[in-house]
Amino acid sequence: MEDCIFCKIASGEIPATKIYENDVALSFLDLHPVSPGHTLIIPKKHYENLLTVPENDLKDIMSAVQKTAKAVMKGMQVEGFNLAQNNGAVSGQAIFHLHFHIIPRKEDDGLEHWPHKDYSDGEEKEISEKIKSNL
Repeated sequence: MEDCIFCKIASGEIPATKIYENDVALSFLDLHPVSPGHTLIIPKKHYENLLTVPENDLKDIMSAVQKTAKAVMKGMQVEGFNLAQNNGAVSGQAIFHLHFHIIPRKEDDGLEHWPHKDYSDGEEKEISEKIKSNL
């Protein structure tokens, strides 16, 4: 896609602070990090989101995610990380090119976790059936 910023980064048209690169994927530092070392991993081919990428390419991309995550943890000397991937505007996806966020985490870093809720009586079964019927 000619107007996609991540396609331009993948092609070298726009510079980025690269961390790792192979034939299929590229990882680089986020320009607006949630925490120091916040890294993005993108496929070099344009896929809008997780649901549009072919399974074989996804395997190669996830290999790059894992390799990058290990390096981020060691390099940033953190105890953990969040792996995030948003699909659709409602989820917070701002750039419609598949990408994964590795957000380094330390104890008491001030980042909040998602709130949790409980299902009402019968709701869990009803929802699981709706999902399973679409597999």
